Order: sequence, then structure tokens, then C-alpha cells
Amino acid sequence: MQPKATLEDTLTLMRDLRRRCDWDAAQTHESLRPYLIEEAHELDDALRDSDQSKMREELGDVLLQVLFHSVIAEERGEFDAGDVAGGLIAKMKKRHPHLYSDGDRVPWEQMKARHRESIEEGLASGLPTLHRAHRLQDRAAGVGFDWSDVNGPMDKVEEELREVRTLVDQRAPKEELEKELGDLLFAVVNLCRKADVHAALALDTANTKFVRRFTGIEQLAAERGIDVQTAGLAVLDALWDEVKASEAESR
Repeated sequence: MQPKATLEDTLTLMRDLRRRCDWDAAQTHESLRPYLIEEAHELDDALRDSDQSKMREELGDVLLQVLFHSVIAEERGEFDAGDVAGGLIAKMKKRHPHLYSDGDRVPWEQMKARHRESIEEGLASGLPTLHRAHRLQDRAAGVGFDWSDVNGPMDKVEEELREVRTLVDQRAPKEELEKELGDLLFAVVNLCRKADVHAALALDTANTKFVRRFTGIEQLAAERGIDVQTAGLAVLDALWDEVKASEAESR
């Protein structure tokens, strides 16, 4: 049985590619930026689908990006993979002082807040907005700015929804409505967080469900010779109810 490859084997391969492959040798930290984002999204797809084979492949692709940047930095004399690993170990031990030293168990956000100058310090500028809202709320909660249970954010969602209804009834300018809808979305994210659900994952699930059901509408329409472009809401809504009922029966 062939022995399993090690992380040192992957580093050796990466260094060899940098020496002997023109494309690999030409890459820089800057040129590789789009690939890291792409590979992270592909891994996320595999995780969402619980596809173990794809997950293993995509984890390898993400690892490739880590190796690439580490070896480029090594060539420049800036840092190497050992420094990356050392930094990770130090950070993990710092996050768990009750396990690796004589410290007390302290929530991570509370611990980090002691060393931040602002609530958004260190958050990536390109972070998706739903995730950014969740992280900001996490950080605020870390210093005690949080409801004690899910009822607080639930009431806040209802309050923000009433404000949106008022603006819609008043035909308020788009700019005002946009602000209030933003407040409503932020409150919904907070409700998700307090219910121990990540808003981005919840919305992704909803998107997947909507695509599946609307695809069902399109299939039923095609079978019955219905033009979805001209069928109208009443017909499409009836087809939607059929698809939902069919899903419920198949469970």
C-alpha cells in the first residue's frame, strides 16, 4: 500500500513547479488573488452539496493557493510555510488559554475586542454584506451589546417591518426606503444570529429551494403546453402550490 503524501511533499512539489513550469514561475501574490476567491467558492459549493469526493479535490485546490503564496514569500525571503504554520499554532493557543496555559476561558470575540481600535478593524473589505453584518453583530455581542434571547431581535424585525410598511404607504423616496429596508435586513441577520443560524447559509438554502420549485413550475408548464411568459400570476401560483404539495408527499 502506497504511503500517504505529506504536507512536506506538497511543498516540495510546489517548489519544483516554481523552478520548472513557466506558468507557475510567472505567478505573483497579485496574479493569484482571483484564483483563491474562485477556489474558495468551489469548495463552498462542495461543502453545501456534501459531496465528499469534490470536497477533497477542492480542499486540495485551496491548499495549492496556500502553498503558492508561501513558496513565493519564501523565495523573496519574507516568510515561509513554517512561519505560516507557526503563526497558526500561536493563534490557536492564544484563542484557547484555558487549554494551553493557565488562563481563563474567554469568548474569542471578547478577547479580540481588547486589542481592536474599532468594531470593523480587521474585517476584510470584500466580505459579502450578509456575512459582514453577522460578524459586526458578533463583535458587538462580544462586548455585551446584545439581547439576552431571541425575543429581542424578533421584536426588532417587527418594528423595522412596520417602518417599511409606513414608508411604502407614504410612497416615500427610494433613498428613505432603501435605508429602512437595510435596517430590516440587518435586524433579520441579527435574528438569525441569535437563533444560532447564519443568515448567509439560510438565504443560500432559500435560494436553492426557490430554484428547485421554480424549475418544477417550468417543467409542469412545458408538459401542459403553458407559456410561463404569458400565463399570469394566478396560473403560476397554482403550479407553485402543486410543486410544493408534490415535495411534501415525497418526503
